Amino acid sequence: MRLRKKPWMAKALAEYLGKEIIAEDIDKNKGKWQELVGGKSLALEIGCGKGKFINGMAQLYPEMGFVGIETQLDICYYPARQVRENKLTNVKIIGGDAAYLTQWFLPGEVQMIYLNFSDPWPKARHSKRRLTYRDFLLQYKTILAPGGHLRFKTDNKDLFDFSVEEFKAFGLQIIALSYDLHNSEYENAIQTEYEEKFSAKGNKIIFCEVVF
Repeated sequence: MRLRKKPWMAKALAEYLGKEIIAEDIDKNKGKWQELVGGKSLALEIGCGKGKFINGMAQLYPEMGFVGIETQLDICYYPARQVRENKLTNVKIIGGDAAYLTQWFLPGEVQMIYLNFSDPWPKARHSKRRLTYRDFLLQYKTILAPGGHLRFKTDNKDLFDFSVEEFKAFGLQIIALSYDLHNSEYENAIQTEYEEKFSAKGNKIIFCEVVF
């Protein structure tokens, strides 16, 4: 999700940096994330966008801690603002590239990962950039506790089919799969901004959950 640069953004971001948003010396929090989000079990949303999902989940499950990761620092302002407005103490937003997960988190520090409407990188030569590519799966396996889960939602069938094959090749156990999540029995308590937009257009939401 690319947003046009706003002249007021730098000043607005400064209000949240080092508080709700962590964008510098991220690795210094390695092993301390549960403490930072209230000593709870830890869930990551990689690519948290404007934050509807992560803020909704944090309110729905106050016993859990949540860390949102967003590559574009300007976008981090939006979920961080919601965190402050909602007075949430169980959420932090990382402004950084998820390629560095193993530098930021200890092995086994995370219990759940959410991938919601990730960039499909449709060209074959860009497949290694997809967040479900096996190199990313190896990072997830490293930071997830044994038996940790990954929940993946998209409206892009090509990305989904690619991802399922990657999950299988990596030896992951698929415990849930639906090509029409909104008409399935699977829990879907909080929708993302993209999910609402795409489903309103009639796009089917596709879902898979795997265990590491």
